[in-house]
Amino acid sequence: MVMQPFSSTLGPKEHAQAWTELGEREFDVLVIGGGVTGAGAALDAATRGLRTGLVEARDFASGTSSRSSKLFHGGLRYLEQMNFSLVAEALHERELMLTTIAPHLVHPVAFLYPLSHRGWERPYVATGLSMYDQMGGARSVPRQKHLTRGGALKMFPGLKADALVGAVRYYDAQADDARHTMTVARTAAHYGAVVRSSTEVVEMITEADRVVGVVVRDVETGERQKVRARVVINATGVWTDDLQRMTGGRGRFRVRASKGVHILVPRDRIAGEVGLILRTEKSVLFVIPWGQQWLIGTTDTDWNLDLAHPSATASDIQYILDHVNTVLASPITKDDILGVYAGLRPLLAGESEQTSQLSREHAVARPQPGLVSIAGGKYTTYRVMAQDAVNAAAKDLGDIRESVTDRTPLIGADGYQAMLNLKHELAAESGLPEWRIEHLLGRYGSKLHEVLALASEDPSLLEPVKSAEKYLRAELKYAVTHEGALHIADVLTRRTRMSIETKHRGVDAVQETADIMAAVLGWDEATKQREIDAYVERVRAERASQELETDEESDAARRKAPETRPGLRQVVATR
Repeated sequence: MVMQPFSSTLGPKEHAQAWTELGEREFDVLVIGGGVTGAGAALDAATRGLRTGLVEARDFASGTSSRSSKLFHGGLRYLEQMNFSLVAEALHERELMLTTIAPHLVHPVAFLYPLSHRGWERPYVATGLSMYDQMGGARSVPRQKHLTRGGALKMFPGLKADALVGAVRYYDAQADDARHTMTVARTAAHYGAVVRSSTEVVEMITEADRVVGVVVRDVETGERQKVRARVVINATGVWTDDLQRMTGGRGRFRVRASKGVHILVPRDRIAGEVGLILRTEKSVLFVIPWGQQWLIGTTDTDWNLDLAHPSATASDIQYILDHVNTVLASPITKDDILGVYAGLRPLLAGESEQTSQLSREHAVARPQPGLVSIAGGKYTTYRVMAQDAVNAAAKDLGDIRESVTDRTPLIGADGYQAMLNLKHELAAESGLPEWRIEHLLGRYGSKLHEVLALASEDPSLLEPVKSAEKYLRAELKYAVTHEGALHIADVLTRRTRMSIETKHRGVDAVQETADIMAAVLGWDEATKQREIDAYVERVRAERASQELETDEESDAARRKAPETRPGLRQVVATR
């Protein structure tokens, strides 16, 4: 018998097939949670030759993994906290992403570290950045460069002249977190994992004291079935404790949710060629170049309300504006803001109740036979977290092969550099401008051909989306045919980032998106209108929540919008 190759496509047909396979197969490893750690664990397990399943109740990256600062970085503040092992590990992972695993998705980004004190500060920062340069082994980004005040202002003219006495430029890396996470999930499917979104775990199946599987519910249809697995990995982030309670016991650690808010403003509102890292009284504030926008954040506050839809308050937004405006020559205002998003960090609870004292290190536990929990950590180190979780599963599986994810490129990475060199020819062949080809390669890598092929029967798909010209109509269709998008919010919030990059927050593109999705998913007019209304109501509720001062008021306003996926309930933190 010739084995059929696995497919990385996550379209409607594959979604239906995955439901059947979940019920019929017994898995070595079933991963719960389609964030970056869960997707990473599924990829790690699948590439070790384990029969692997991955289920996600909502959309891939719909929680924390689409709402980060979108950086692959070592974390300068962890260096200051003397957490050298975390910094070294993160820098090693950053290098792997840039060179081997995801060079099409992860790209270098330069930052200025402004100096505000003469004398002691420059050697102090230089020493820290020298360690940053040295840690993590090989590096593909430039080392630190010291600048006078004049040199720094040439690089970032938008700074107040009296806000600094000099600066140091250093490099980290950035990625579209939601796209990266979804690509990790698709790569897991490419290596044989059964991957399915809109699939909620509603019960753990135990025999004696051992977890032997779960009951899942299709949140689109309400249908339920049992899934058998030798090991279940709980990679649900801020939902970790909720999943643990399904077994009737407590886990080995607790997870607390810390809210981080970011805003986006147009690139022309701040004159600068590089990013900024600014000290605050609690942490640091990043000003990050993000296409034609600046991404500015973040905050760090405890969150005990709706876990799926944390809301940004007017106070959160004002906090960011106040801090960034201390150094800007031309202050930005609320009127400049294009988009706002709030995410929750799953932090390991420590002795202190202050979120800044909670651990960014990750922990793996085996609270009972057949169940492994992984939590904490930071986006940059997802691959190490995933590897550790699968290693822990060996206690139930017996001897397993070594992890190979440190040398397994994500789909789209192979051939990316060659295609980048051929962008002129690709532009001529497709009729698209070179800048567009380069932009698409930075989103799809060598899978670009799949995106462009959709236009062979409908040339209009190579036209830009009318209200968001950064994206092609083909990308909206590809999100459904290949990337697992089932709802308008999946496309406008995660497959593209229109919900935060445009002043209309995706609303002006909702009809065009619905028309394209309906043709693929077979929506009737009533379903299409329901989808449109749900997205518009979501944006309206988010805007309203951002005008209120307290978390409680903001959360109540956000909850007025219906869930995108009809069968889901709202879950609040119970800690």
